[in-house]
Amino acid sequence: MAEKRIKQRRTGIVAAIVAAGCVSCVLAGCIGFGFASAGSGASRDITSFGIDSLSDDSSAARSGFASEASDSEAREATVLVSATSRDISQGIAAIEAEEEAARRAAEEAARKEEEARIAAAQEARAAQQAQAAREGSAAAIAALGEVDWSVGKEAFLAEWTARIDAYLAGSPLAGQGATFAEAAWANGVDPRWSPAISNTESSKGAVCFRPYNAWGWMGTTTWGSWEEAINAHVAGLASYYGYSITVANAQKYCPPTYQDWFNKTIAQMQLI
Repeated sequence: MAEKRIKQRRTGIVAAIVAAGCVSCVLAGCIGFGFASAGSGASRDITSFGIDSLSDDSSAARSGFASEASDSEAREATVLVSATSRDISQGIAAIEAEEEAARRAAEEAARKEEEARIAAAQEARAAQQAQAAREGSAAAIAALGEVDWSVGKEAFLAEWTARIDAYLAGSPLAGQGATFAEAAWANGVDPRWSPAISNTESSKGAVCFRPYNAWGWMGTTTWGSWEEAINAHVAGLASYYGYSITVANAQKYCPPTYQDWFNKTIAQMQLI
């Protein structure tokens, strides 16, 4: 009997819960229908359910939520823009710092290279003067005057481009002063030497026995342009002869008539 009463009591409780759930569902459906009717503009009177006040409160709540959301989004956008600006500014500053460091490094490398060129040329010139003293041609070499390498590359090129262009004016090699000057600086060679040899060997390129070979260089050597030829000849002088003209170099360059070759070539160097 006791168990039967317990079962009955449980059954009653379950039934009450189910009934309450059903009532809740009905009320929710009615209220939802009321919202739908109010939103659709229907003429039905729903004041008995207090929907008007609910709608007003709900609209105000939605408005408040929308305003808060808008403010929040604006604050987030401001923070993002500010953060992005900082990131971009920092990135630009880092790039500018890298570029400035690279520029300074390039300038320092160029300065060291220029100093090395000057030192090498001055050392080679000293060797030429010592050789001239040994062979008795010091007076002729001194009459040339010294090339001033200490002025630096820019001033060196400006001076010798103009002087060589003036010397070559009207010849097939006219206008090649800059090529001769650049090659002389790059190889540490007296800038007058190669242009003067071109006159001794071919009247400044007028009677070349091989294309663009104005210096009687290496027998059958030919080149494709004056620029190629000039750079090759000046580099060859630096490699096989040294800084500038001497009697010993004349003997190597033109053994049969070296003294005449020396006199003619140094006389042309004095004109540049």
